[in-house]
Amino acid sequence: MQAEDLLLLVSREMPYGKYQGRLIADLPGHYLGWFAREGFPKGEIGRLLALMYEIDHNNLGALLLPLRGKTAPRSK
Repeated sequence: MQAEDLLLLVSREMPYGKYQGRLIADLPGHYLGWFAREGFPKGEIGRLLALMYEIDHNNLGALLLPLRGKTAPRSK
């Protein structure tokens, strides 16, 4: 994984399939799980889907919030 990959997750859209046009970071977990079971496509899209699957599967989606321009409220 490269640091730029995290930015791509919140800016790259799914190019085909049921969720075409949706940001990779916004793909539902069951769809990512389907790819994990059936096989990720080759190339950059497959690499990004595999990364998003790992983030989703390990409940680490909050890591992407700052990259979307959103941050969790800070405690005082």
